[in-house]
Amino acid sequence: MGAGKSDADRRIGRRALLAGGAAAAVGTAVLARGELSHLWWRLPGVEKPRVAGAVDFLGAQWVAASPANYRRADRPDDYAIDRVVIHVTQGGFTSAVKAFEDPDHKAAAHYIVRKDGHITQMIRELDVAFHAGNREYNERSVGIEHEGFVERASSFTDAMYAASARLTAGICKRYGIPVDRQHIIGHVEVPGTDHTDPGRYWDWDRYMGLVRSAKTTKS
Repeated sequence: MGAGKSDADRRIGRRALLAGGAAAAVGTAVLARGELSHLWWRLPGVEKPRVAGAVDFLGAQWVAASPANYRRADRPDDYAIDRVVIHVTQGGFTSAVKAFEDPDHKAAAHYIVRKDGHITQMIRELDVAFHAGNREYNERSVGIEHEGFVERASSFTDAMYAASARLTAGICKRYGIPVDRQHIIGHVEVPGTDHTDPGRYWDWDRYMGLVRSAKTTKS
């Protein structure tokens, strides 16, 4: 599942706020130039319109994660998206949804794929989800959780693989992400993580083949 309370990403933005077109420092903190370059969208009239319940993947069900588990952004305008990170929930679908709705969890992925192929979106792709345990990777990636356990091969069903592959293919199309193992990675491959998902039973060859097939299929 997504990174827990150690996720450094959740500390972002507490030092600074753009309001009314002016930069204000909290306490004596000073806004770094890099932070300012990623906060321009908070100026009045700049942020992209948001529609309640809107999803980025057709057919997904919207269930909102707690705002404590992600950071509002304006990707890919402020952060380029060039990765998809594959996770496993280490539990059931319902428990994962509840965890991402819990503000004390301090982590969530953009999507959860259920065993039967149902897809739930909990964070918009334009926002930075706290899922990878690495600030840079959170900013540049979309996180997809999969219901199940890393040590149970039965967790990864045909329906799950197929639905997840279509989801990942759509993300790759939207942002021009190459369909390869350098850009579609497991949580275990994120620098600095202590997670092992998706684990040895996740069939990468099969999954990547499905993603390539879905990406080339005309919608």
